[in-house]
Amino acid sequence: MRFADAVVPAEWATETLVLAEFGGGRTETAPTTWAQGVMFRAAARSVANHRFLNLRRTVPVSGRVRADLPGVTRALGALVSRHGSLRTRVRSVDGEFRQETAAAGQLPLLVVPGEGDGVAAAGAAAERLADVAFDHAAEWPLRVALVTVDDRVRQIVIVFSHSTVDAYGVEVVLRDLRLLLLRGEIATPPGPQSAQVARDQHGPDQDGSARAVEHWARALAQLPQPPMTPTHPELTPRLRRGTLVSPAADRAARLLAARHRVSASAVLLAATTALAAGRDGSSVCGLFTMAHNRFRAEYADAVANLGQIGICVVDLGDRPAFTELLPRIWRGALGAYRHAYYDPVALRNRLLADGHDPTTAFLPYYYFNDVRLAGGSAGTTPTVTESDLRATMAESSFQWIDGMAKAAWHRLTHVVDEPGAVGVTVSVDTRFVPVESVEPFLRDLEDLLVTAVFREVAWPWAPSSPVLPR
Repeated sequence: MRFADAVVPAEWATETLVLAEFGGGRTETAPTTWAQGVMFRAAARSVANHRFLNLRRTVPVSGRVRADLPGVTRALGALVSRHGSLRTRVRSVDGEFRQETAAAGQLPLLVVPGEGDGVAAAGAAAERLADVAFDHAAEWPLRVALVTVDDRVRQIVIVFSHSTVDAYGVEVVLRDLRLLLLRGEIATPPGPQSAQVARDQHGPDQDGSARAVEHWARALAQLPQPPMTPTHPELTPRLRRGTLVSPAADRAARLLAARHRVSASAVLLAATTALAAGRDGSSVCGLFTMAHNRFRAEYADAVANLGQIGICVVDLGDRPAFTELLPRIWRGALGAYRHAYYDPVALRNRLLADGHDPTTAFLPYYYFNDVRLAGGSAGTTPTVTESDLRATMAESSFQWIDGMAKAAWHRLTHVVDEPGAVGVTVSVDTRFVPVESVEPFLRDLEDLLVTAVFREVAWPWAPSSPVLPR
């Protein structure tokens, strides 16, 4: 089986394929966006783990849709025609990465038979499609499988390459897909696409980049640079990752967010900071957060890879209680998001000029990425008794997931939505943090959030479980 010009496993060669025709005007080329540039330079230095970069989504097809195979194929062709980022490939030209948007082409769709609602077949198809690394130079940046039951498409599986879209761009695309399936057309024009964003960034957006780089320089000047000497044997892979799925943490974070008028994301960032910095004995804390960079009105519906990292510095010298920490984290995170739109080459040059080694400068600090799309304040959240909320903690589940070979930070936290819960993944560099501390850390995080709903938590918070030695 082949996707565009890129060969994928031969055992798929006997699968059923249909072709979605698309056309979107003229061919255009552009440099990479700032976020793309970081991604491709990192991939060039080491083999990227495509399992973390391939974005998997499944769209159930509404019963209101005439979901015959030709109709769904036309809708997908219209979707790729509408969004230039979905027909854009990235190639190295004379040592520089550039993106090229095709005027027209064909997107192969894998047809997979299913049973019942098609969910089981969709899950298996998503695994297969995501398990193969994208050939960004030859392949279209999405793979699609159609799960059919009784000649009707019941599920649409799409695996997106992170090369030309991010999580927010994916949601825009899926919203448009649902409209095209239901109505057959969309009257409003699409948002900016990857090539247009790149032209903006390499042109008029350079002034804003310069201001953001200055913010980074000021922030790094405030941070201590403690030596990072390995204290534990390095494991393979180096970073180990554990996930806690917790209804109690989700509910507690929303209650605290509503009470203190911050986002639930800021509550989780404050809690992870309280635990990590409290154990490390940090008095000045460096936090690095991922920003979606869609604060500008014209980029609200952009379909591109726009996510970049922001930096903030939080002073913990007065040992703040948790409710005192919350507004500091909230203000610091907002500042980080506002200054997370910059030319990474300009930032790297400034780091070098200021005497920082870009490969190790961030290692002593913490990274936080909340990829949930509804990240605002909690609004009206029902009250709950402490005994009921603590009883909910028994529903939490922990598991280990695939590790990573390397990262710029020694501790990373990722937050995702789970049905009726929040999923928090902590990754630790095993040279500096014992792998055995990951599950207790996540359980203590949950306990801290639940406790903070009902009483003040002093600094540093003392967990019920013993702290493992560093």
